[in-house]
Amino acid sequence: MTTEGRESIFKRVDIHLKDNNLAHRTSLLSEDRLVVRRGTPFRVTLILGRPSNGQQLTLKATTGKHPSEEQGTLSLFGLAQVKERSPSAKAVWRAELHKDASPPTGLLVLNVTPPADAPIGEFKLFGIHGDETKLLAGLVVLYNPWCSDDWVYMKDEKEINEYVMNEKGVIFKGSNNYIISSNWDYGQFQQKMVDICLRMLDVNHKHYIDPADDVSARCNPIYVSRVVSAMINSQDDNGVLVGRWDGSYADGFRPSHWTGSHAILKRWFDNGCSRVKYGQCWVFAGVMCSVMRLLGIPCRVITNFQSAHDNNKNLIIDVYHADFGVRERPSPDSIWNYHVWVEAWMRRPDLAKDGRYDGWQVLDPTPQEKSDGVYCCGPSPVAAILNGDTHLKYDVPFVFAAVNADCIDWLVKADGSQVNISSDTKRVGQNISTKAVGSGQRVDVTDSYKYAEGTKKERDVYLHATTRNLSGDAKETREDDKKKEEVVGGPGDKGPPKPTPPPPIQMRFEEVTPPTDGNDVMLRLVLRTEGAAARPVSVNIKADAMRYNGVLAVTVHNEVKETTLLPGTDGSIPIQIKFSDYHEPMMDCDNMRVSAVVADKEVPPNLYLAENDVVLLDPPITVNIPKTGTVNREVQGELFFTNTLSETLTRCTLTLSGSGLMLDERQLRIPDLKPSSRLCVRFPLLPYQTGRKTLLVDFDCSAFRDIKGCGTIDVRPSIF
Repeated sequence: MTTEGRESIFKRVDIHLKDNNLAHRTSLLSEDRLVVRRGTPFRVTLILGRPSNGQQLTLKATTGKHPSEEQGTLSLFGLAQVKERSPSAKAVWRAELHKDASPPTGLLVLNVTPPADAPIGEFKLFGIHGDETKLLAGLVVLYNPWCSDDWVYMKDEKEINEYVMNEKGVIFKGSNNYIISSNWDYGQFQQKMVDICLRMLDVNHKHYIDPADDVSARCNPIYVSRVVSAMINSQDDNGVLVGRWDGSYADGFRPSHWTGSHAILKRWFDNGCSRVKYGQCWVFAGVMCSVMRLLGIPCRVITNFQSAHDNNKNLIIDVYHADFGVRERPSPDSIWNYHVWVEAWMRRPDLAKDGRYDGWQVLDPTPQEKSDGVYCCGPSPVAAILNGDTHLKYDVPFVFAAVNADCIDWLVKADGSQVNISSDTKRVGQNISTKAVGSGQRVDVTDSYKYAEGTKKERDVYLHATTRNLSGDAKETREDDKKKEEVVGGPGDKGPPKPTPPPPIQMRFEEVTPPTDGNDVMLRLVLRTEGAAARPVSVNIKADAMRYNGVLAVTVHNEVKETTLLPGTDGSIPIQIKFSDYHEPMMDCDNMRVSAVVADKEVPPNLYLAENDVVLLDPPITVNIPKTGTVNREVQGELFFTNTLSETLTRCTLTLSGSGLMLDERQLRIPDLKPSSRLCVRFPLLPYQTGRKTLLVDFDCSAFRDIKGCGTIDVRPSIF
């Protein structure tokens, strides 16, 4: 009732929930909540209880606790020009008569359009008539990659379906020589995901500082992506994940446990935004990709193999190798086997009006370095990284170094002296990978990050990058590196002429059998030299259990062998690393780094280095589920695994998950598995969404960590 006691003019409201959500491609997000995309109209029907008597009907949309026309968080609009609207109003909504409108009969059908620059988030829609104001509906507004006026607009429908609508992902891990694909369930359309992602925006540190400004800034995907990058990690806020790389995960979950984002985000949300333990780079990236896709920002996960972490920001990575019997020397820099981040698609008019920096932007939620005082990274335009424009925001120097830093290898002798083994401009930034559109295949996107190694263009860009954003400290460090090169006979050494060096020794590692966890690792080192004379050499072979971020856990194998190389002939040295030697150390490690330092016995200063990162393959696990099924009709799945070890497997657990197949992770405890025994587990599934769905399986036990398996089913709609 109004203040005059009359019946409200707004008798009934129909927001056409199902039709609007279907038209805005949000029907998977909610069945009882209006979720629309900015820049596209949605239909609202008002059934009026009485004539308007010539008074203007006005609509009002608000978001946040401090709505303001000047900040674009409040909009007054209607079928006619609204007199009360502020002349400085931003992000003004629009209303037009729908073709089915019939005002004389009291049926008012409107097309309501949030502008393409509206803040995203929860809105309230009010009707105003005279002195009456009535809440008509609540709704959520998201970014719109289908709208050409939205900064996240993407032309290709297939790419939108992949980078916004697809819940099934593939993340590439392993090493440059052993690229392994891992399924990841983004689950952006699963239970509570809208509430989870909006809650994430509301608890970010910028919102606490100035909530009105923060809500207003959500119109900008550059700003929001930066907020999300900070919120995925919990290093300095109420973020989602705790990062840990030291192998101690007893008070949480190992990063390798996770197979998807929804379980992590739901745990964070249900526990009052309490951080979830633990994650590593691919987990951080997978979770961020889910949030970005839900918000409507096209997003994909990227893996950079041989990824540099340039701690002193001089674009040079120093790598130290210990001589036989010498303790390893840590380096402030590091080269990770791989590092995973995300790319998000958006315009960057803040950097250039001509669009040269529009498109894919790197965002890295893994907490490595602070950016503007917060652990986040990006958005860094991939185009800026390609061209060495390290003066641009945000964090371009850090990402440029990750894909294009130079490396210097040093051998540390027993007396503490360092010998320069090699300088390498090509090692960092290899096989930069992402999932293909429409399939699980790997696509190499290295060429979008850097020009071909060894070309003049690549070196020109590198030199350009070093001059654009080097601090005084970094310049001093580069000078120190040059001096070290000179000390060990680098280009600055002006000593007496040296005799012609012997031809180099070429080395490579070869697999004898595929390296599988549970078996001995069998390799051979192949050496070759040209020239006219035989060359006696000493070969120091070492195998280290490594974490994927380049940190050595423990040495599992070390031997020195002597051999004589015959010119023009391949020499071969067998290498056997026993399972009993590597088993325990590799339980919480990711790869085995096998290295060989060859010393020329006749010319001792001549040293040669070869390295190979061995990634152990999981023992086989078999998952069987039906090829087809029907929504809301139970099907049966089964899993098989054989214990090939001579020990009993204890503490066995099986974790099942999959968007559209189960609402939450399901964990099963499995009896101990004796040697040579075969495990068979049968389980029910009740699909609740149609389409091609993937069941993800994680098997964990005392001897093997997080063996993955999967199965795919096409779920059809029910005919009833």
